[in-house]
Amino acid sequence: MSKRIEQTLAALETNRFLPYLADDTSHAAEIILSEIIPELAPGVVSYGDSMTLMETGVLETFRHDPAIRFIDTFEPGVDRATILQRRREALLADLFLTGTNALTMDGKLVNLDMVGNRVAGLVFGPTDVIVTVGTNKIVKNTDEAVKRIREQAAPLNAKRHNTATPCAKTGKCQQCKSPERICNVWTIMEKSWPEGRIRVVLIDQELGL
Repeated sequence: MSKRIEQTLAALETNRFLPYLADDTSHAAEIILSEIIPELAPGVVSYGDSMTLMETGVLETFRHDPAIRFIDTFEPGVDRATILQRRREALLADLFLTGTNALTMDGKLVNLDMVGNRVAGLVFGPTDVIVTVGTNKIVKNTDEAVKRIREQAAPLNAKRHNTATPCAKTGKCQQCKSPERICNVWTIMEKSWPEGRIRVVLIDQELGL
């Protein structure tokens, strides 16, 4: 695994991402809050769904920081129309945080999204992006990334969100036509543009789906 990590970090840097290596989620939070945030000094912060990001606890810090306008795109009890509007506003945030479904050893971020707000924030809009990812999501190439997402991440995410899709019941992708289908938007980010816009905090733990 150490060689896989080393190769992946080097590939990310070659692809103009800014990579960081954290020992665990607490170390990841320290890197984000003590190293990255003071440098970026964001005024508006938002995020896309990510179990790994939640594990770091950094969102609570942003949520209670009076110097930051925090756009909460998953606030409980808020109606769907308001949540969708917030997700649109999040695309103009100074800083957007999220995770990734897979990270290839040649330094690419591969994702599959339902609504599209998570991958939209990665691709364009927010000035800076922080991606948190566990080492369990490292795969050899994009083919393995797609396989991992279809066979593991997507069915588990469908179940986590209580969707009525076949994969939520069977645990396997059925290439469904369900109106609740979560597999709608694929993205492969081969490079960060501009250089350094996307910072990838790789956490040496098994995290997320």
